[in-house]
Amino acid sequence: MKLKALTTALLMCFSFLAFSQSENPIMKLLPEGTILHGNIPYNNDTLQKHLLDIYLPANATGDVPLVIWVHGGGWLSNGKYADMGYMKATIAEILKSGYGLASIDYRFSTAAVFPAQIQDCNKAVAFLHENAEKYGLDKDRFALMGFSAGGHLASLMGLSKNNKVSGFFMPKASKSFNFKAVVDFYGPAELVLFPKANDPKSPEGILIGAAPLDRPDLAKIASPVTYVDKNDPPFLIIHGEKDELVSPNHSRLLSGWLNSAGVQNELILVKDAPHFGPQFDVDAVRIKVMDFLKKELN
Repeated sequence: MKLKALTTALLMCFSFLAFSQSENPIMKLLPEGTILHGNIPYNNDTLQKHLLDIYLPANATGDVPLVIWVHGGGWLSNGKYADMGYMKATIAEILKSGYGLASIDYRFSTAAVFPAQIQDCNKAVAFLHENAEKYGLDKDRFALMGFSAGGHLASLMGLSKNNKVSGFFMPKASKSFNFKAVVDFYGPAELVLFPKANDPKSPEGILIGAAPLDRPDLAKIASPVTYVDKNDPPFLIIHGEKDELVSPNHSRLLSGWLNSAGVQNELILVKDAPHFGPQFDVDAVRIKVMDFLKKELN
């Protein structure tokens, strides 16, 4: 009976893995042999926005440094596969270099206002940290990489962690993890910088439940620059020179604050690049990203 039960469990496991592989649209972009642990619930509930995927290099044997991928979408759209399609060469290089990649989902602002999004992100990271041995991860070598709204959340996680902001964590959630580095692709840094900061129906207004200029207190709590201090991890900040959705001034401001605090950072303005797209996956940018990760994670 025990053997039969074990066989059934193994078949179920393999069936789930096969389903995950076939249903995941990103696998076809990745190096042959990439290992997928797909649609893992990180908050012990059934919410579709509380799932994450882990991609591991082929023949990974454990203690793999991890890049945590946070998708964009104005805090109200997209999901854990977003931004990967136009960054496929960078993703492939991350895996070929021996790093794992974990892509996380989080609740939209239309379903739950801030700080729900940062609570979800921190809970996902806590899950990865607590289950590092199970998935062969090095829990002491975590880096964050976020795009647009995901860049905002990645920056916010990286900057606020040492400030111990209790409201950024779910009740009883672990806070024992830390970050070695943050890669911020065109993330908002200061909510009142947006030209529609007076509009409660703007994405940033929906995020905090009010127009940022009407509730600067809430905007300040949700703005990454609020938490800059000398103990923050190194940053690589990348922004399109012609970004019309999130002004490059957000990244200039964040870099300025980091410089003032003495935090290692580099700001790259990509010539003629818009808010997102394949211009961020070119050799020049990818080399910068990989050199940064290798320096901070190896």
